[in-house]
Amino acid sequence: MSGKGLIVLCILLAVIWIGYRALPSYYNPFAPLQLSDPPGRITQFKLRRLQPQACSELLSQANQQRLISSAPVADSTGDCPLTNIVRVRDFGAVKLSSSFLASCPLALSSALFIEQQARPLTERFMGSQLTRIDHLGSYACRNIYNRADARRSEHASAEALDLSGFRLANGQSVTVLKGWRQARTQPWLRAMLSASCGYYGNGLGPEYNAAHANHFHLGMRGFGLCR
Repeated sequence: MSGKGLIVLCILLAVIWIGYRALPSYYNPFAPLQLSDPPGRITQFKLRRLQPQACSELLSQANQQRLISSAPVADSTGDCPLTNIVRVRDFGAVKLSSSFLASCPLALSSALFIEQQARPLTERFMGSQLTRIDHLGSYACRNIYNRADARRSEHASAEALDLSGFRLANGQSVTVLKGWRQARTQPWLRAMLSASCGYYGNGLGPEYNAAHANHFHLGMRGFGLCR
């Protein structure tokens, strides 16, 4: 390489380095995840590569900011042992039909999904605030579809949550089962299921199969499959 070419290459590398350093942290896939990071593929990438300690620290911050209310649960043994699990009581202003067990990644992903997507999408499509989420549970020591020859379900490790309905500040209650078939509510429910792709490994709804006709299955396996 000639001297002139080397100079051009050095200038180009310097420009790239300066540009990289000047990037906001939420555009930098290798910068630590922050709770204020906007939704998108980079945030999803960071969520997927979170180490246990980093997840615990972010979940603690989320509790302090009242995005979620959770508390550690003692490890358990048995056919489906649980470690590093928390009990989620609510998502701040959004209450739950009951508390549920969750891995740290599921709890943190859910807190961000509710705050960044579910709440604003509800106001946008329904003109009212989301106040409560009804669910069918998270932890169940079983195989997929309860088949003896299938692998363990995500529910067996508290890494999936099944959402069955939503309640709004105006008093309206919408279930996935009925709301998915109604013109008024289907666009809203579709938007929320689609948005879940940015936080969970998979989001399965009524059009996936008959087993999901009455709920959204939001799980941590996979890389953003939502249907």
